[in-house]
Amino acid sequence: MPILLLMLARVFGQNPGTSVEIDLEEQTAYLLQNSRPILATPISSGRYGHLTERGAFKILEKERSHYSSMYGKIVDSRGNTIVADADADMRVPPGGKFIPAPMHYFMRFTGADGMHAGYLPGYPASHGCVRMHQEYAIEFFNSVSVGTPVTVFGRTPVGRYSEQSRSTMLRRRNGFADPRFGPPFDPRFAPPAPFWWR
Repeated sequence: MPILLLMLARVFGQNPGTSVEIDLEEQTAYLLQNSRPILATPISSGRYGHLTERGAFKILEKERSHYSSMYGKIVDSRGNTIVADADADMRVPPGGKFIPAPMHYFMRFTGADGMHAGYLPGYPASHGCVRMHQEYAIEFFNSVSVGTPVTVFGRTPVGRYSEQSRSTMLRRRNGFADPRFGPPFDPRFAPPAPFWWR
């Protein structure tokens, strides 16, 4: 039934009752319809030094083919990456260039931060944005509108993250339950296996 509601909302251009919750500690984003989760996905939020802001927000803008104006990579004259995690103000060698990071299906919710399709290493690794698998970014993008509520809560995992985040994600994979929402999610809406599991 929730998927039918989403499809009807898309046809008529409105998504009443749709909201997003982002749990930084569990590294999971939830798409809710009338306060019930209908879709969940693993995420990679902001790493230390670039933490994703917590609070209550709204979608400010949506852009299908967005590129970062601040972050990307620097390549040499042959196209070889020489700085993989570059800032736009870094020095570029002669013949080289700065290539902005793609942030497709971008849904800005505060400042420069938003949700978008991106690489998930299994721990918080972004500059503040909330990355998700592309297929889920598309579903979120198609389901939210400017003004859709977004709530970000929880503490970003500490340490090097990888072992802690990996064990959390694998634990949730079986049944994919969240105590806030009662019984386990319908398995049709569970996220794909983490990349290291494939």
